[in-house]
Amino acid sequence: MSAFEDYKFAPAEFAGMVRLFPIPNLVMFPHVMQPLHVFEPRYCDLLDDALQDDRFITLAVLAPGWESDYEACPRLQPFGCLAKIVISQPLDDGTHNLLLAGLRRVCLLSELPPTKTYREAMAMVCEDMYPPDGADQRISLTRDLHEQLSELLPQLPYAREELEQLLNTRMSLGVLTDVLGYSLNLELADRVTLLSEANVHRRAELLLGHLKAARSDCRSNAPGLACFPPAFSDN
Repeated sequence: MSAFEDYKFAPAEFAGMVRLFPIPNLVMFPHVMQPLHVFEPRYCDLLDDALQDDRFITLAVLAPGWESDYEACPRLQPFGCLAKIVISQPLDDGTHNLLLAGLRRVCLLSELPPTKTYREAMAMVCEDMYPPDGADQRISLTRDLHEQLSELLPQLPYAREELEQLLNTRMSLGVLTDVLGYSLNLELADRVTLLSEANVHRRAELLLGHLKAARSDCRSNAPGLACFPPAFSDN
């Protein structure tokens, strides 16, 4: 995660228009890095335009029922993740490998009339919100998340190193909840809910419930943490 610090979000760089990269089974979060393999021609066009401009791509999540309309404009979940291209590696077959840095959650306001091979929309950045006068609660939630992670360590020997890194890294509660939302092996709908939640305390409360469930799952030999580092995701 330390390499991510080189990719801070500058609001002045964002004009409100986003290039949409819809994916059915991946929920990208701010403050994480995601490899991506791009092979569809329309998304290769998107990549070319992004590299010539601000390097921004917005990963959107396809809503249920997308299968029947994938080649056109299937419905999207209302929240996505604004990401920046860190590395772009063209391959001999015309496809590309990317490394993306998640910057901010965005609310998709309205899709723009089609003028490109890919989809575009107007979007609003959703900054993390902390309840006023909630400093004590924030400390308590951070402590509870750390305690739940610590208790998971003996049950997840294959993920011990990753969990220990999270426990030993000083990060805000907002960043911690996003990293966990991305890292925990949650159902797609649960990840979508976490991405759509700008209230950091609420995100933390949701994650505490998932962590407690993960402890129970581990006792039944069910995995509680996703693969780290993440594998390449195909478009």
